[in-house]
Amino acid sequence: MSPRPLSSPNTEPFWSEAAFPSFPPLEDDLDVDVAVVGGGITGLTAAYLLVKAGRTVAVLERGRCAQGETGHTSGHLTMVTDTPLIELAPRFDASHAQAVWDAGLAAIVQIATIVHEDEIDCDFRWIDGYLHLPRDPVGREGTEALQQTAMLADEMGFDATFVEDVPFAGGPGVRFATQARFHPRKYLASLARIVQERGGHIHEETEVEDVSDAPFGVRANHRFVRCRDVFVATHMPVLGASNEKEATLLQSKLAPYTTYVVAGAVPRGSVPDGLFWDTRNPYRYLRTLPREDDDLVILGGADHKTGQASDTSERFRLLEDELKAALPGCSLTHRWSGQVLETPDGLPYMGRVADHRYAATGFSGNGLTFGTVGAMIASDGILERPSPWVDLFDPGRGALRRGLWAYVKENADYPYYRLRDRFAGAEGKSLRAVERGQGKVVEYRGEKVAAFRDSDGTLTVRSAVCTHMGCIVAWNDAERSWDCPCHGSRFTPGGNVISGPAREPLTEPESAAGHPVGSEERAE
Repeated sequence: MSPRPLSSPNTEPFWSEAAFPSFPPLEDDLDVDVAVVGGGITGLTAAYLLVKAGRTVAVLERGRCAQGETGHTSGHLTMVTDTPLIELAPRFDASHAQAVWDAGLAAIVQIATIVHEDEIDCDFRWIDGYLHLPRDPVGREGTEALQQTAMLADEMGFDATFVEDVPFAGGPGVRFATQARFHPRKYLASLARIVQERGGHIHEETEVEDVSDAPFGVRANHRFVRCRDVFVATHMPVLGASNEKEATLLQSKLAPYTTYVVAGAVPRGSVPDGLFWDTRNPYRYLRTLPREDDDLVILGGADHKTGQASDTSERFRLLEDELKAALPGCSLTHRWSGQVLETPDGLPYMGRVADHRYAATGFSGNGLTFGTVGAMIASDGILERPSPWVDLFDPGRGALRRGLWAYVKENADYPYYRLRDRFAGAEGKSLRAVERGQGKVVEYRGEKVAAFRDSDGTLTVRSAVCTHMGCIVAWNDAERSWDCPCHGSRFTPGGNVISGPAREPLTEPESAAGHPVGSEERAE
């Protein structure tokens, strides 16, 4: 695809060039289990999860699906929040700060799972993310904050490492493994098709007029959608004329900010395939989208409170100049803006707002991940399933204010935690951390391995990936076995099967090929 030079004030996002199915306006009354208001990533993800669970769903979108704020994103998928971790932890305590990042990581895992299970072609890829100092270093103080961030994230079990020289950006930073990027419009187009194929209703050009109690349902396009539950998944929550007071109260807690994005074509490989964002306020964020003939580089930032800046064109020019300075060969092709909603404490509002009513808003700069989390929380609530984050993001913040929420203890059985260690890092970074008579999952040459050291000091290393369904095994100290938390398979310290459903032993790790690992002197 040859680059299209930027020669006009066109502000259509790059994503809008991808095809998206169209859906008719609502013209008849409907009777469904759930009415979802909003056709962005939050609404379509919730609809997907609900139809997969056997519920009937109607998605009502005022304009066109995936063309609102979801369509104006930069396509970053990261668990790292706009509010720095070293501020979140003292504000809510370390366990709750971990929960916020866990939710973001779970959202990426949810997206990856959907992409894999439904074979969605949306340019999804797991990549590294980098938080770094600006190109003009701000000194030792900024470096120390990065080191503290890396240390705290590592202590929480996330794969975070302080690095002296960030690729492309240069200078110190924090590398966060297991972040991702994708094409949001291609992804949502597939979700919409799946919802429709499974009997869901999607109606565009359908503006919701009211959410009523008697009878319970949604009025839109002068028609009525009768339902048991309503999920308001719009950028700014709209609850209808009957709920104007509640909607105004929620809206009053949200501060809108406008953010700007420019994009341009560069030769393949000019920028590493990763996510980059710096420590400025407002910060800059950058990513690439590899294409057949070139790469698209996307740079965003220059935020300001919506309606409180007169130099909006200058914001675009500022980013364009920065992109050209960093990549002189860049041919600018796109510019667009979006809006993010900030909350007073930095956490989104997601969950039940009244009986059978759910909402999700206030995602800050994490709209794609928090939007997915909001869909997960709402669908879990509608399906009467527990969710580990429902108290954390509760719009009333009741459990947090009263100090009644023990995150890890209360949510250890949630399915996400059966997979967390596969994505969020290992127990140790060195085989030398494995003591005699002990087993540990360790990061070894970029791979998670199950390492056991016997009483003589001999080390046995196997892949930590269960041969049944690919989950990461855990060490059972009492039984001296490797146990799979997903489906219960058990293995000997040497990796042989004790009990199924796994049939094959744990394999030799790929990282050991040509590098045999045995006794203590070969521990690293």
